[in-house]
Amino acid sequence: MDKYTDLIHQTFDFPTDEFQVENNELLFNGIPLMDIIKKYGTPLKLTYLPKISSQIQRAKKLFNESIEKLDYNGTYTYCYCTKASHFSFVLEEALKNDIHIETSSGYDMQIIRSLYKKGKINKNTYIVCNGFKRQQYREWISDFINEGFVNCMPILDHIGEIDYYKEHVKAKTKLGMRLASDEEPKFEFYTSRLGVRYNDVIDLYEKQIKPDDRFELKMLHYFINTGIKDTSYYWSELSRFVRKYCELKKVCPELDTIDIGGGFPIKTSIQVEYDYRYMTEEILRTIKRICAEEGVPEPNIFTEFGIFTVGESAANIYSILDEKLQNDKERWYMIDGSFITNLPDAWALNQRWPLLAINHWDKEYRRIQLGGMTCDSQDYYNSEMHSFQVFLPKLPKDEQLYIGFFHTGAYQEQLSGYGGIKHCLIPSPQHILVDRDENGELKTWQFAPEQTSESMLRILGYEA
Repeated sequence: MDKYTDLIHQTFDFPTDEFQVENNELLFNGIPLMDIIKKYGTPLKLTYLPKISSQIQRAKKLFNESIEKLDYNGTYTYCYCTKASHFSFVLEEALKNDIHIETSSGYDMQIIRSLYKKGKINKNTYIVCNGFKRQQYREWISDFINEGFVNCMPILDHIGEIDYYKEHVKAKTKLGMRLASDEEPKFEFYTSRLGVRYNDVIDLYEKQIKPDDRFELKMLHYFINTGIKDTSYYWSELSRFVRKYCELKKVCPELDTIDIGGGFPIKTSIQVEYDYRYMTEEILRTIKRICAEEGVPEPNIFTEFGIFTVGESAANIYSILDEKLQNDKERWYMIDGSFITNLPDAWALNQRWPLLAINHWDKEYRRIQLGGMTCDSQDYYNSEMHSFQVFLPKLPKDEQLYIGFFHTGAYQEQLSGYGGIKHCLIPSPQHILVDRDENGELKTWQFAPEQTSESMLRILGYEA
């Protein structure tokens, strides 16, 4: 019978830039994962910090080279949207690359303040403030503007938001406006709940922004929930947005920037199938063509990539605790963690990630189902992006089998409630950071240990 290594090599063009195998053990971005497991144990979350920087540089290169190739008359600015991962190590690594920040809630502003105190950003850093805003969020935005953060830019999400800034902002203020895109036809709602209606844009500018000398409308914001994809839906919505930008530009001379929200996807399988360069160039061609038809200058472009920035930097690693044969046909491998609590998108959205065995590549493989530790019947993983089933090495009798889910760096801790209370009191796994020193040598350290029972008891009110 074929071995697991044969299966992978027959299914994919393997090895890849990030996955290699040595001595029947998996390496991820050159990291010998078995060494990490032997040092720290499982379950664990691993973040490889250099991948964050390499993704940022990759996107910058794609846009800047495409701008030059197409003779596009606008600049490109990279923003990181904090909601993908708020951890300090993510923001501090990202900010090494001359980027700017997009926020989506009031508490984000306190992260921005902390970064400023540490010298990681300055008062010229763009802070693109998105989201539907409670008063506290608006208050903190106003404080930043009044304190001289000249590029702190509230993005108006509805008509009444401007009233707060009129009352509380004292300094010259750059504004943006988010437009309410239509959702995909298969979506439950026709129009996004966020943003200003297309029909209200000109009226909002003419009556609420233009008469007040403190405000200048600089940016129009575009967001597609499903991200940048080569679909008729995406190109139709982008074209409609650019037409509205041109219409507004003709009455608002200071408008000079568009923000393309909803970012590039990441690899959800071992092999990449997305043409990043084609999509970048096609976005620029579309904007350039429509602006030429409308007789307006091409806008500067902001992107706010979150998943693309941080997603591919991380992995979740588990031990197979045991094997169960159910109903004479279902073979289950039980992991020392939970999909519902550790990887909630697998449960809520049927999200799939690259899944690979970490050791025993020389063993025979078999079809299996993966089960989590909660008592919920939905705590399972039984298909891959490229297949409606999962194959892993046969479980050795006297040795441990380890598996890894890769590219799990975006949203999973935020959605599961890092360090909080989870279903069946499954603890948050320990978090290990991996970096390289000035000589390129790997270094690792524990960002956080596995959550303790004592911390849970405090949260639940059993201990003071």
